[in-house]
Amino acid sequence: MVLLRPLVLLVLVVSDLHCLPWFINVSESQGPGTVLQFFSLNCSSYMPTLKLLHVQPPTTFFNPPSLTRRQGIYVGKVTLSSSARLDALAVNHYELQLQYTCGNYVMEGLLSVDVQRDAGHIQCAGRFASPAGEIIQVPETVTPGARLYTLLLPGLELKGAQMSITSAQDPPYFPGPFTINRQGWLQAPLQGLKGQAQKAFRLQILVTSGRNQSCSGILMVKVLPVPSSRVSFLTQEQNITIPEDVVPGSKVVQVQARGFDLRYEIVSPTPSPLFSIGRADGIIRTTAPLELAPAAGAAVTALQVKAFERLRPWAGVEMDLTVTVRPVNRWLPRCLPALLITQIPETAPVGTVLSTFTCTDPDSPGSALDYQLRFHSPPGSASFCLNDWVLEVNDTLDCDTPGACFQHTASILVLDGGQPLMTTEVPILVMVTPVNEFSPACAPRTFRVREDAGLRTVLGSVVGTDMDYPRNSIEYYTSGGSGTFAVDRRSGEVHLLGPLDYEQQRLYRLTVLVTDHSQDQDPTCCSGSCTITIEVEDVNDHAPECEPPFQELAIYSSLGRSMEVTKVSCRVPQEPQRLAFSYSIVGGNSQNRFSLQGAVLVHSDLTLGPSWPEQPHTYELLIRVADAGPSIPHLSTTATVIVHLVPWRASTVATRTHRTTVPSVITPLLVTDTEAFWQPEPWFVVVLTVTSVLLLLALGWLLSRLLQGLAQVLPAPSKPAQALLLNSIQETEGSIEGFMEALRTETPQAPSSVMNLQHFDGRAQDSRTGRDYLFNTHTGARRWL
Repeated sequence: MVLLRPLVLLVLVVSDLHCLPWFINVSESQGPGTVLQFFSLNCSSYMPTLKLLHVQPPTTFFNPPSLTRRQGIYVGKVTLSSSARLDALAVNHYELQLQYTCGNYVMEGLLSVDVQRDAGHIQCAGRFASPAGEIIQVPETVTPGARLYTLLLPGLELKGAQMSITSAQDPPYFPGPFTINRQGWLQAPLQGLKGQAQKAFRLQILVTSGRNQSCSGILMVKVLPVPSSRVSFLTQEQNITIPEDVVPGSKVVQVQARGFDLRYEIVSPTPSPLFSIGRADGIIRTTAPLELAPAAGAAVTALQVKAFERLRPWAGVEMDLTVTVRPVNRWLPRCLPALLITQIPETAPVGTVLSTFTCTDPDSPGSALDYQLRFHSPPGSASFCLNDWVLEVNDTLDCDTPGACFQHTASILVLDGGQPLMTTEVPILVMVTPVNEFSPACAPRTFRVREDAGLRTVLGSVVGTDMDYPRNSIEYYTSGGSGTFAVDRRSGEVHLLGPLDYEQQRLYRLTVLVTDHSQDQDPTCCSGSCTITIEVEDVNDHAPECEPPFQELAIYSSLGRSMEVTKVSCRVPQEPQRLAFSYSIVGGNSQNRFSLQGAVLVHSDLTLGPSWPEQPHTYELLIRVADAGPSIPHLSTTATVIVHLVPWRASTVATRTHRTTVPSVITPLLVTDTEAFWQPEPWFVVVLTVTSVLLLLALGWLLSRLLQGLAQVLPAPSKPAQALLLNSIQETEGSIEGFMEALRTETPQAPSSVMNLQHFDGRAQDSRTGRDYLFNTHTGARRWL
């Protein structure tokens, strides 16, 4: 009744809260995500909440309740979480404390969940289901296949469950696989656990039922060593070798052990078909013929011998004994074919099979034989090789060298592995026949010929090669092309048969066919071709022409400056592609005032002194223009340039006068291009000087005010220091006045013509230097910016 009161109050306070169970049953087979119960809640004015406060006993098997709204009614549900693993045997009752909130109303209720047993549900429990697993200890002498452990689970026999080992049991750590049957019996490996002492084998066991239900657990099998007994062999392991021709009953070896009243027996193989052991003396003897030919399994026999006390058979030890039967060699190996004579062409590829030899040893059929290839003629040849018992071509066969095509004589030595060693020799004769296999070939070549070369001129030779013997028996033919050239059929020389003209055709290509000579009648079988290129070299037969051939112009020189006078433009009309020329002044360059920079004539006036002309001067320059290309001979022409040089005056504006280049038959037209430079006027110099003086005075006044401020802060200096400071200030003022006087005396009086250049009505950019300048369209004066 105490548990029901909160639920009754919750129903009374919140309307339409119904069907809230306080007791439900759930099967232990239910898994994660299972819905335990739905709740219908009505809270129209607020957003309700439904919380899981706690669970008794504490667990994470239950998710927090979810709350969704459907058609004005809130529906909540409680589900199992992803970690839920219900087990009625472990916990069969849970209590969930729920809290519902609607506005200011908070109600709590208790939901009881009973876990019901499921007869078809498999549950692994105990230490078997723990992470460490169930630990089993067994001695290393346990009988192979013996039952080590029985896995018991509640109700397992009534559910038809199956068990299997899912973990890996890989050698060499595992001597063999452990097994488990439906009754839960864990059995030892059939190989036993001998020698596995101190090892621990971890086995993962999976239990499944017919309803696709399963659980798993771990079994740890620890192997314990067995205390040593009083019986021991003198040697723990022996290897014995005997010949195969021993008669039955022959002694093989005697094994000996320490102990009292010992007996011996062969425990493996049982029964032993070839050997027996004396029960009292431990002598091992043969019991049957050891012929290896009919019984190949008799070559190696592994025996396991046990020594034990007669009165205590369990107190014994075992020893491993290996008996190897050595074959006795009596017959030579037999081979088919016993003699090999064959011939192959020289074009046989590497790997061609010449013959396959089948050899057997009558003493030991099926045994491996050793094959050795020996060359007799020529000695040390590598043309053939023996791959196991297959004779193959090992290298390229070549008969194209004199004396290289011959017969190969060799032999194959077959050896068996018996004692004494028996051998058989198989003679081999291989004849290599020549084949005309290679096609003639020639390398592409390039010839050069002058366009004025005469007929029958030999340009060069086409070199053809033929690898077949006899070497280089080749004939040459031309295929198509021009009739200007011909190729000699025997020597391959290329002859000129017609005139050449560089301007009409500069390049010829000829296809030369090369064929075998006196070897094959079919030229398509053994022929080749190559392309030769003939380049016609130009012969210079046209002199360059300058446009115009005569130029006359006037320039104004500037002191210490170089200026471009004109550019000589020349070409060869018949050969527009010829652009390389050399230029040189050959006359009229007195005092070397002119020079050439390529095709540009430059006036240099860098010399200041008595040699500088005071009056206008005229120079008649002769410029030689020569062909500078690779063609010969080099032809040249002469261009005339008349330059009127007007010297610079300090009282005038420096100008540069150009004259357009026209043919000599046309009256020259002078074009004057005035170039003005900036020279400051006197008033500008005076203003700049006065401004500088005022700036210095202001700085001096500022410095004096700073010193006065420091004098008020710091102690007054001594009289010598004051005198020194006064002298420094007076010296500074005197130097400033001297500097101003020097500026006034050194400022030149600018010419009156410069004063008139301040009026400009246009602005432009110089095409050669890229600088901007102002110009006067009436006077032609300029001022650079």
